[in-house]
Amino acid sequence: MITCGVLLAAGAGTRFAGPHHKLLSNVGGQQLWQRSLDQLIGAGLDHVVVITGALLLDVPAGVTVCHNDHYLDGQATSLQVAVDHARSLGVDAVVVGLADQPFVQSSAWRAVADAPPTCAIAVANYSGVRGPNPVRIASTMWHLLPTRGDEGARSLIRAHPELVCDIACLGSVADIDTLEDFERWKNC
Repeated sequence: MITCGVLLAAGAGTRFAGPHHKLLSNVGGQQLWQRSLDQLIGAGLDHVVVITGALLLDVPAGVTVCHNDHYLDGQATSLQVAVDHARSLGVDAVVVGLADQPFVQSSAWRAVADAPPTCAIAVANYSGVRGPNPVRIASTMWHLLPTRGDEGARSLIRAHPELVCDIACLGSVADIDTLEDFERWKNC
């Protein structure tokens, strides 16, 4: 199965009350978005794309950037930009994660990508708890994804639980949305 890894990094980060955009904050000595991207790159997927919006990010060679002009309309618009790019590549599935979740390990990205092809939707599961990311969405499901609003694959997962496979993963989906989150995780 040919997959495109997608890092959603378009949001405005409005809940973060720090001196700059949350994705530019250093976590464990590295900018938040870069740490998340490095984990995705480490998974060795066929293609890697970063969806930007509020920030323009300087990504390494081999990574594609797609800008979402409508990022203020919610996460669904970023996912649609990713799916449009994936269609142009002719891939079988996208594996999607968020740039503000720096503790999702490369092994989690890879495990979700390698879920059996019979899983139309594969979701990471951490210590028996379903995490929202990463999630692999087969191309046969893309037309069911929302086009507006602040939900990505969650609505699809709720609507089609019979098509969801939980994939055991190492790591954590702890995310950094607020300055308090950043203070808790900045040295990890």
